[in-house]
Amino acid sequence: MSSASLQPPADAKPPVRHPDAPEPGELLGAHYEHCFGCGPGQPHGLHLEARAGDGVSLTAEFTVQPAHQGAPGLAHGGVLATALDETLGSLNWLLRTIAVTGRLETDFVRPVPVGTVLHLEAEVTAVAGRKIYSRATGRIGGPEGPVAVRAEALFVEVKVDHFTDHGREQEIQAAMSDPDQIRRSRAFEVNP
Repeated sequence: MSSASLQPPADAKPPVRHPDAPEPGELLGAHYEHCFGCGPGQPHGLHLEARAGDGVSLTAEFTVQPAHQGAPGLAHGGVLATALDETLGSLNWLLRTIAVTGRLETDFVRPVPVGTVLHLEAEVTAVAGRKIYSRATGRIGGPEGPVAVRAEALFVEVKVDHFTDHGREQEIQAAMSDPDQIRRSRAFEVNP
């Protein structure tokens, strides 16, 4: 049972996929080159790849590398929590909403060995004002594999000022000067 803060209020609305959201099956791509979760510019990052699903859902995968170890031969729990957070945060692109993680609760069900492909499925369950409620499941080896991790999250919609006021000037300027409008807007997509 998740905490009360992860339960949508009675007046919460079902999520509505933005008309300009990527089509089901479309690869979302990295939201920021240097993101530890999805960015190709991080040599030891997760390089998580997410694909749009139906409604406000998606699937994602990443392979646990030796650099992701906690115990010998096993994924670090913090890395698995990061994979869940990245997956859940990517859902906001389907809403076309800039949001940050407000709360993330993770259940670790079974160990995840190095070399494992972790298959993640996530969906937004409700929206209430600026609050976005979502959940994800990670399975070992594929969509039918055994459950390894689960999470529920609360994201909070913010303005881009959240990032420009608190981020490092050099990275902010580089992201804001990107000529690709979609990459520029996605750079400020998720996580505090």
